[in-house]
Amino acid sequence: MNVVAIIQARMGSTRLPGKVLMDLAGEPMLARVVNRCRRATLLTDVVVATTIKPADEAIARLCNERGWPCIRGSEDDVLDRYHQAAEARHADVIVRITSDCPLIEPAIVDRTVKEFLDRQPGVDYACNVLPQRTFPRGLDVEVASRAALDRAWREDLNPAWREHVTLYIRRHPELFHLHGVMNDVDYSDLRWTVDEETDLALARRIYGHFGHDAFSWGDVLALLAGHPDWSALNRSVKQKVVG
Repeated sequence: MNVVAIIQARMGSTRLPGKVLMDLAGEPMLARVVNRCRRATLLTDVVVATTIKPADEAIARLCNERGWPCIRGSEDDVLDRYHQAAEARHADVIVRITSDCPLIEPAIVDRTVKEFLDRQPGVDYACNVLPQRTFPRGLDVEVASRAALDRAWREDLNPAWREHVTLYIRRHPELFHLHGVMNDVDYSDLRWTVDEETDLALARRIYGHFGHDAFSWGDVLALLAGHPDWSALNRSVKQKVVG
């Protein structure tokens, strides 16, 4: 079973352009995401999916320098980019990760993948934001069968949905069997993704404290419990509404 994590990355963020290559304790944010994903024991492959736009040459160059597989495709049709990456890496199972989540947790990746695999063949898609979010925003993990991804790629005609890859699957529970992964404690009020400068400031404080990317999400929870003012840095950031 080839379980492939596909990390979508591009330089053209509207709110914080170039964020995926911004520095976090001496390494680009994308490198932190890749490193942390590669610690997940149930993944057989980790690939970066970027765009063919000239601005994203910098991402492709970093991948080449680090020896990471890199697939390039459409900027807006991210579902097609995932489909290309899944084909190129012969994926049986696809794990969707976004490059603006530098605190992505290997143990949560493994848990979501395991719950998906343990329920085969009865589940097409699993994630840790259904039926509601209980993990901090920025630890999002989505897992889909190759068959489910391929069906969405063929049938989804909504450009806004294709930009978000899995919306067709999530919004058609009559077609796909969905599974939600929940945490015992609700940490959904915490924001650990990077969309704006204040998000980046929080991530830099966390990485500045540890100086590496081998910490766990439990370590971050403990750190923030001792520095409640840090979580207040980005509390006012509004999450974009998905179409």
